[in-house]
Amino acid sequence: MITAICPGSYDPVTNGHLDVIGRAADIFDRVVVGVVGSPHHKQPMFTIEERVQFLHDALAHLSNVEIDVFRELVVDFAHRWDAKAIVKGLRVMSDFEWEFQMNQLNRHLAPDVETMYVMSSPQVSFVSSSGVKEIAAFGGDVSALVPSRSRAGSRSCSRTAGRERPRIRPNDAVSAEPARPSLR
Repeated sequence: MITAICPGSYDPVTNGHLDVIGRAADIFDRVVVGVVGSPHHKQPMFTIEERVQFLHDALAHLSNVEIDVFRELVVDFAHRWDAKAIVKGLRVMSDFEWEFQMNQLNRHLAPDVETMYVMSSPQVSFVSSSGVKEIAAFGGDVSALVPSRSRAGSRSCSRTAGRERPRIRPNDAVSAEPARPSLR
């Protein structure tokens, strides 16, 4: 069994994330979505529990995908799951510059773990979590950018204009299956 990890903050999960995770699930026997528990480079808007729940709701239909929280180096997380690959999505050139640097550091720390890049599908190549939060903070429509459960959290973000942590209301709909292209 070949395992890959898809690490990220998923704050919130977007349809771009789901595109990359779904395509990785078509390639690998098992994909572990690693949610960064305490990102050092940014303060999450959503709690770790909310981010994990967004992912569970959006990925429930993929039987070979698991979700776990990690608070260690990404290569240590990969080793914990016996993963052979780290899968990352690339949208634009600036993503490549950052990911290239991270790849070299990870390769130095764990030469046995390969990093693989998936180019975002054109329909979601412009979607980023920070962009979604910015749009939602000003009351914009993010419905085409995130699964419905994340959309609920993003709606609450628009009421606070980004000043407080958003809360998900219990009666919000949950997306059973995101739209994504199949490699088969």
